[in-house]
Amino acid sequence: MSYFSERRFCVTGGAGFLGRFVIEKLKKRGAKDIYVPEIERYDLRDLATIKRMYDESKPDVVINLAAVVGGIGANRENPGSFFYDNLIMGVQLMEQARLRGVEKFVAIGTICCYPKFTPVPFKEEDLWNGYPEETNAPYGLAKKMLLVQSQAYRQQYGFNSIFLLPVNLYGPGDNFNPASSHVIPALIKKCFDAKEKGKKEIVVWGTGKATREFLYVEDCAKAIVLATERYDKSEPVNIGAGFEISIEELSKKIAKLCEFEGNIVWDSSKPDGQPRRCLDTHKAEREYGFEAHTGFEEGLRRTIECYKINRQHK
Repeated sequence: MSYFSERRFCVTGGAGFLGRFVIEKLKKRGAKDIYVPEIERYDLRDLATIKRMYDESKPDVVINLAAVVGGIGANRENPGSFFYDNLIMGVQLMEQARLRGVEKFVAIGTICCYPKFTPVPFKEEDLWNGYPEETNAPYGLAKKMLLVQSQAYRQQYGFNSIFLLPVNLYGPGDNFNPASSHVIPALIKKCFDAKEKGKKEIVVWGTGKATREFLYVEDCAKAIVLATERYDKSEPVNIGAGFEISIEELSKKIAKLCEFEGNIVWDSSKPDGQPRRCLDTHKAEREYGFEAHTGFEEGLRRTIECYKINRQHK
């Protein structure tokens, strides 16, 4: 417990979907001094603001969850801003942490860093064997540059930073805004909207043939906190649940759990995104003892229940 109680933490993006769970896990492990820079007070694309944040937080450990992120639609509409915002935030946060002698910097990457046709399951060694899937390449490459920076800083300055690669997350408190949400919250909202309006079908992007892997947000938070304490190497580490499901199967499962009995119509004029996604998760288990525990159906039930309650209160 002393690792957490003896250090000051700064968690960028700590008020976000994943961040709230990371904060909760840090507190459970004994962390008493956690600084969460609020988005209203800190524009982390701005260097002067980053310096002010570090002046005020004086962290020993930085966990950088800050990201501008969205589903395929949002990635297609904002490739330039997604690239710039994510790159400039991460690069400046890590550089200022190094200059200030921060003990450890935990950088969070994305499964979008992987090449489009990575063999399944994705192994960390495959990360540089091709170009990412086109619709999310600018976002994925911006995040991937933090791995390059992390390794270069360790080599030149002896700076302790690590790079983690979470798969697609889901869970209570997810982003349900149709303009920027990922597939699970988007499908849940579509099912409830259709039921409310008496519609007999929902339209889903793509062919349904692409596969994805999903990790319950609380499991991801646990992995990040474990790695913060126990992992100090330059190699990237996958964080996932180690399974894949087709978007077609996923859509049927969510429709059933939402009690939507209409048809699912596929809009094949829209992209599928990456053909397959599934991570090899052995390194995380070997290096710092992480294994996902939340069953997929149980996680979906909790997510749907939380959405249902919030929807009723609006």
